[in-house]
Amino acid sequence: MTTVLGDFELTMDELRVVARYAVESAEEVLPVFEAANPSDPRPRAAIDAAWEFVNGARRTKLQRITSLDAHRAAKEAATEAERLAARAAGDAASAAYLHPIAKATQVGHILRAAASAALVGELNAGGDSAVGLELIEQARQRATPVLIDVLNRYPLAPTGKSRAAQLMTILDTSLRTPR
Repeated sequence: MTTVLGDFELTMDELRVVARYAVESAEEVLPVFEAANPSDPRPRAAIDAAWEFVNGARRTKLQRITSLDAHRAAKEAATEAERLAARAAGDAASAAYLHPIAKATQVGHILRAAASAALVGELNAGGDSAVGLELIEQARQRATPVLIDVLNRYPLAPTGKSRAAQLMTILDTSLRTPR
């Protein structure tokens, strides 16, 4: 098994678990982007690249390129929900390249797609924060022991003022709290 070295080790199997978690979240909200941008294939390509890696393919430039393309699509999106959906797709593709560096910013590669998906749900419910929190709870329940083990190698997610950052912090804290 190939291992990525840094401040600690990450195996390819662990990276695949992280990428699966991110791509499952991103795939749930991809229709929000595609409904408004049916001729823009970039976020879908990022989702497909993420699934290729999750399903055993080597990580390649494909994940990096499609991630960057999906993030460009997010910048061009007309609404916040579309932007978040495209960004989640980009995050899913880039999860294959999570760095084993003990920096809080790396937590975004693990949890930001789930937080973005929760915020999309909240926005689609007219800004109902209870919907976002319910989706964060569902994301917590989807987390596997391997994902939580990887997450615990990193410092806590950085705090932020945006709703997406707040949701990511809530998810991060809930995953690190024994139940």
